[in-house]
Amino acid sequence: MRVDKLHITLAGREHVVEAGTTAGQALELTTGDNEPAVAGAVIAARVSGELRDLGCPLADGDTVEPVGIASPDGLAILRHSTAHVLAQAVQGLFAGAKLGIGPPVENGFYYDFDTEHPFGPDDLKAIEQRMRQIVKQGQRFARRVVSADDARAELAGEPYKLELVALMSGGPAADAGVSGSSESGVFPGSAAAAGVSADEAVEVGGAELTIYDNLDPGTGELCWKDLCRGPHLPSTRQIPAFKLLRTGGAYWRGSEQNPQLQRIYGTAWPSRQEQDDYLTMLAEAEKRDHRKLGAELDLFSFPAEIGSGLAVFHPKGGMIRKVMEDYSRQRHEEAGYEFVNTPHISKSTLFETSGHLQWFAEGMFPPMEMEGAKYYLKPMNCPFHILIFKARGRSYRELPLRLFEFGSVYRYEKSGVVHGLTRVRGLTMDDAHIFCTREQSGAEIKSLLSFVLDLLRDYGLSDFYLELSTRDDVKDKWVGTDEDWEHATEALRQAAAESGLELVADPGGAAFYGPKISVQARDAIGRTWQLSTIQLDYNEPKRFGMEYQAADGTRQQPIMIHRALFGSVERFLGVLVEHYAGAFPPWLAPVQVVGIPISDAHVPYLEDVAARLRARGIRVEVDASDDRMQKKIRNAQRQKVPYMLLAGDDDVAAGAVSFRYRSGEQKNGVPVDDAITEIASAVAARVQV
Repeated sequence: MRVDKLHITLAGREHVVEAGTTAGQALELTTGDNEPAVAGAVIAARVSGELRDLGCPLADGDTVEPVGIASPDGLAILRHSTAHVLAQAVQGLFAGAKLGIGPPVENGFYYDFDTEHPFGPDDLKAIEQRMRQIVKQGQRFARRVVSADDARAELAGEPYKLELVALMSGGPAADAGVSGSSESGVFPGSAAAAGVSADEAVEVGGAELTIYDNLDPGTGELCWKDLCRGPHLPSTRQIPAFKLLRTGGAYWRGSEQNPQLQRIYGTAWPSRQEQDDYLTMLAEAEKRDHRKLGAELDLFSFPAEIGSGLAVFHPKGGMIRKVMEDYSRQRHEEAGYEFVNTPHISKSTLFETSGHLQWFAEGMFPPMEMEGAKYYLKPMNCPFHILIFKARGRSYRELPLRLFEFGSVYRYEKSGVVHGLTRVRGLTMDDAHIFCTREQSGAEIKSLLSFVLDLLRDYGLSDFYLELSTRDDVKDKWVGTDEDWEHATEALRQAAAESGLELVADPGGAAFYGPKISVQARDAIGRTWQLSTIQLDYNEPKRFGMEYQAADGTRQQPIMIHRALFGSVERFLGVLVEHYAGAFPPWLAPVQVVGIPISDAHVPYLEDVAARLRARGIRVEVDASDDRMQKKIRNAQRQKVPYMLLAGDDDVAAGAVSFRYRSGEQKNGVPVDDAITEIASAVAARVQV
C-alpha cells in the first residue's frame, strides 16, 4: 500500500511530512523557538539513532536529530569527507595510485596509498592545491547501495578495496589480488570475524556495501568514487579549513606480512581559527617532544643494538625515575600497601590459568622452551600477585590486602605503534592489586581513586576527567557472569560520580575480566593522556580458586582490584617531559643547582657551598670547565637547571652568592644560608616552578 504521509519526530515533537522527505528537508522544519541546540552548521542527521546523510529519505516513525559540524560526530564526518577529497586529489595527480583506507582519527584524518612514487614535501603542496580546487568546485557526495558483484566490477582496479569487499561479503579475500595477509580466506561476513580493524569497518560498514560518488554540481557527472559507509558532508564546499601535515608508512591492515603503503596525514576544522589554534598547539608539541628533549637533556636513548621499544636510562633520566619511584613508594607505604617482587618470566600454565594466553596472546612475546616447558616474558603482574595471596591461608582480618610492585613487564607491540617512551615493549608497571571482600570493594575503590588523583597532583597534573570502560554485547570477548559485571560496573560508576569529575563512557573498552576507570589528564598545552587505571575483577579470583576465611568460618572468594597509577614509569616520564617541556620542577629535576664560578679561583668556594647543599639532600654540580661564565650560564639554561649560584670576589668576601633562576631572574648578594634554605624549602614543598 502506498504511503503518502510520514509521521516523524523532530526536536521532541511529532510532524507529518510528505513521503520521500529527506532528513535535511525535515530538519528545515525546526525553526524559531523549537530549533534544537546544534554545534555549528548542520551537515548530517541522526535518524532513529543512526548517522545519515542529509539526503537520506525518511521512513514512517523515524526520529530525526541534527548533527552540527562542530559536534564530535560532525567533526568525524568533516574529516572523513576531507580524506575522500585527499584520495581524489592523489589519484588525479598520480596515475596508478591504489587506494587503501581513509578514516577520520582524533584531530584529523589519513589515507593510505599504494604507489611507486614516494610522496615528498612538494607533492603534499601539489596535492593540497588540487584538494582546494575540488573543495571550491562544491562536488556533491552521493551514496549508493551496491551488491558485492557490482562493487567488484566497479572497483576492478583497486585490489585493497576488493579485499575489503570480499571480507565484508563473505567471499574469498585472496581473489582480491592482495596476497600476504594471514587472514586471507573465507570469512563469515562480519568485520569482527574477518579481523577487519575499526578503521576498515568505518570504510566498509556492515553487510550492506555502499559507494559514495563525487558528482559535478552543475552537470551531475561522476568525478570520483570510493567504497565507504559514510555519512559525508552534502558537498565538498562545506569543508571550511584543512591542511596536510606529513607522510608515513603503514602496513596494509596492520600486518607486517602485508604490503607497506604510504600514508598521508591531515587535519580539518570547522573554522580557520580553530585550525590555526590546533597548528599552533602542534608546533608547541613538537618543541616538547620527549624523544627530542630526552636526547638534548641526556635522559634516555633507544640503542638499535637492544631492539625497538626498549629504552635505556642515562644517569640524569635514571635520577628522575628514582625520585619518582621513591616518592611513590613513600606514599604507598603511608597508605598501607605492602611491597612485593616477582620474576620476569613464568611457565605458560600460569597464563593459561589467568586467561592471558586466550585473550592477550597477540600482545605477548613468543615463548622460550626450557626443561620441557614453555616460558613467557610476563605481560602482566597480576597472576604473580594472586600466587602471593594464595601462598598461605588468608583471613578476613587481613583484608583489604594491598600489594604493590614496580614490576617489569613486556608487551609485543607492533613496530608501527612503538613511539618513544609512550609506547614501548619493555615497561615498568607501578602495579597494585588489592584483595578485599565484596562489602569492602565500594569504599576501597573510592579511597583508591582519591589516592590516585592526589598523587598525580603532586607530580604537577591537575586537569582530569574519568573514562568508564564497560563491556559490549560481544559475548565471547568477556569472562564472568552478568551479575558480577553489573555489580562491578556500578561500583566504579558510583566512585567516579563521587569524585566530582566529568565521566565519559567507553563501551566495549573493558578488560576481558572486568570494567575499569581510567584517569585522563590534560597537560600544559591541553592534550589528553590516559594515565591511571582502576579495574574491578571478580573473574581472576575464580579462575585461580582464591579463598579467605570469613568471620563465620566459611570460605569466601575475595574481590580483586587492579590498579596502575602511572600506567607505566616509562610512559609517565615521557608525559612529564612533554608537560614541563623538560623544565622539571626543582624536586624532580635531575640536577637542581649548578654552581658557576666567575673564575677558577672561585671554584673551591662553590665546592664548599655544594657540599652544604648535598648535606640537605640537594643534587648539585659545580661547573669547573674552561668555558667562559656566560657560556656556563647558557649551558645550565639549555639543561633547564632550576637554580644557578654564581660567585665572584665580592660574593666570597660577603659569604654570599648571586642567585639566578631558570627564568633568567637574578638576585645578587644573597647570603649562602638564605640561598640554601630557599632551595631546600622549594624542593621539600615540591613547588611547580
